[in-house]
Amino acid sequence: MNPLVQLQQYGQSIWYDNIERRLLAGGATGGLGRMIAEDGVLGLTSNPSIFEKAIGSSTDYDAEIGRLAAQGRSVNHIYETLAIDDIRQACDLLLPVFQRTNGVDGYASLEVSPHLAHQTEETIAEGRRLHAAVDRINVMIKVPGTPAGVPAIEELIGSGINVNVTLLFAQSAYEQAARAYIRGLERFAASGGDLSKVASVASFFVSRIDGNADKRIEALIAATDDPDVQEMLHGLLAKTAVANSKLAYARFVEIFAEPRFQTLRAQGARVQRMLWASTSTKNPAYPDTMYVDPLIGPDTVNTVPQTTLDAYRDHGNPTGVTVTEGLDEASAHFAALEAAGISIDDVTDELLAQGVAAFSTSFDKLMTTIAEKKAALTTA
Repeated sequence: MNPLVQLQQYGQSIWYDNIERRLLAGGATGGLGRMIAEDGVLGLTSNPSIFEKAIGSSTDYDAEIGRLAAQGRSVNHIYETLAIDDIRQACDLLLPVFQRTNGVDGYASLEVSPHLAHQTEETIAEGRRLHAAVDRINVMIKVPGTPAGVPAIEELIGSGINVNVTLLFAQSAYEQAARAYIRGLERFAASGGDLSKVASVASFFVSRIDGNADKRIEALIAATDDPDVQEMLHGLLAKTAVANSKLAYARFVEIFAEPRFQTLRAQGARVQRMLWASTSTKNPAYPDTMYVDPLIGPDTVNTVPQTTLDAYRDHGNPTGVTVTEGLDEASAHFAALEAAGISIDDVTDELLAQGVAAFSTSFDKLMTTIAEKKAALTTA
């Protein structure tokens, strides 16, 4: 059996972290359609970086850009038209999955502008607008898990809008997102909403944690001549991301076992599943499936790019639930980091700031790309 499909036996869904028009062509027999049928892909996520690559590195969108440019449409209007059309097509391809899983899977995610990451009301307004524009039952609106994003999550869930909470790095930020989801469900129930019709995932970023933590560990190694200290520090490399994720999952289990959520569950509410994001291996010295195998478990999603999808199909070997294993070791790892002078809060705070900045830069680059194509196609 395809290892990607096998993951479903242990409660984990594979979503695809990419979108481009050529993958959507051909319907059920096209690129995404084949992944759904053969690889058990059960959902799709997108972000500004993905759209920038899709639109900027191909001519697949040029005809529509030219048509909209001829109508005098703005660059932002052109972008949203292209993105919304892609997300609609993905939602339509995933609708049978949504129906078959009774709304557990089958979602495609569209992100609000990263420039709104620190603006609550503007995020709410854009989330509502994009949700209405896509007009698909199985769309999720991506909202950053920043302090300003937390009340937006609650408001959108309270309105019955599916939310993918993105850019979660810290365990504390994850808990705030989960609590916002529960408060939103309570508001939706109070307004007479059907709790079984709203869903959410909490996108907890993985590999970037190791990238940042390992950089700090390596700096400490370089700063000491003590071989014992160097050996101890070497033992901390490549472990922080998985430890962070396992401890966050343990918190997930606790939160959604509390009476407050169980009251909602009795009314049809779903848990807010944990979604492992950024699961490609950034360091070529590390195994290419190292952010899949240790994080398998119930009510989880792993959204993978093409490289990780291909790697796991080729040599993945799921043997059971792993995300609940090694919690004592994970806690001990964090204690060792702190003892060495590495603050995990500093790591996650820096990564959140970098994540917002990187997506904002990609969004701006995307707008520039569309503007250049618009100009070229208008004068052609």
